[in-house]
Amino acid sequence: MSEQPISGPRAPSTKRLEPLRHIDAGVLDIAYYEAGPTDGPVVMLMHGFPYDIHSYVDVAAMLAARGCRIIVPYLRGYGPTRFRDSATPRSGEQAAIGADMMALMDALQIKRAVFAGYDWGGRAACVGAALWPERCIGLVSVNSYLIQDIARAMVPTPAEREVPLWYQYYFQIERGRAGLAANRREIAKILWQQWSPNWQFDDACFERTAIAHDNPDYVDVVIHSYRHRYGLAEGDPQYADIQRRLAQLPPISVPSVTLDGEGDGVAPATDGRASAAKFKGRRTHRVIPRAGHNLPQEEPEAFAAAVLELVKG
Repeated sequence: MSEQPISGPRAPSTKRLEPLRHIDAGVLDIAYYEAGPTDGPVVMLMHGFPYDIHSYVDVAAMLAARGCRIIVPYLRGYGPTRFRDSATPRSGEQAAIGADMMALMDALQIKRAVFAGYDWGGRAACVGAALWPERCIGLVSVNSYLIQDIARAMVPTPAEREVPLWYQYYFQIERGRAGLAANRREIAKILWQQWSPNWQFDDACFERTAIAHDNPDYVDVVIHSYRHRYGLAEGDPQYADIQRRLAQLPPISVPSVTLDGEGDGVAPATDGRASAAKFKGRRTHRVIPRAGHNLPQEEPEAFAAAVLELVKG
């Protein structure tokens, strides 16, 4: 692999990850961006809510320049990704998001990859690493172990930790569904500001991502995700076996790098010890100064360095 430096000029806020490719992968027609040599080590870069693939606009370029093959998919309910059958439940549960990533790898005939992500994408990466370790070179996860403990979802956390989760409670009621449908941009911008108080994004940067939320399934997938994680919505039966396995909170055995943003406004930075028992392989934990929740877009050098650490072994 090339030893070019990771750092470099940031992509302008109007640069788009294009051209996109499409592939039938399980229940989805997945739109994704690909860069780098086809014979390089593969890195799956998974975005979160309420963001899109442009969280990786700088990371993708950095890793491709170092010889990695980069796959950056739009998750179900985002951008041009579409359900192939109108009858498929618009589930946003963790089992579905993880299964989508594996279906994409199968469709692209990718045997092994680094799984890297944050928020929903970090959860997909953790699900894949825990349940299919033979497919995972290593894991990069923002906010550590992200597999949901749905059985304990109704146990309250300290009050100061509950306040940033206002949107999750809002989405439990039909007023919240209507609010997301009517005000998806306004809600996303508020969350960006609250979750990343040190990130000075501009209107062009925000709009580049916000158009991905115009996907016709966005509202249904998002609402289901936040209701299912509290045990208040049934899952899609086709993922029941995966969800049963996830209910056991399986450990992650692959080499892992976990990152926290020092300025994360929704998931406060920790020293990583609380989740240490869930990582059975080699694990490194780092707190990235000033970074918020959208860590790969805010501090791409730190995120790319974590991936390259795993690629190099």
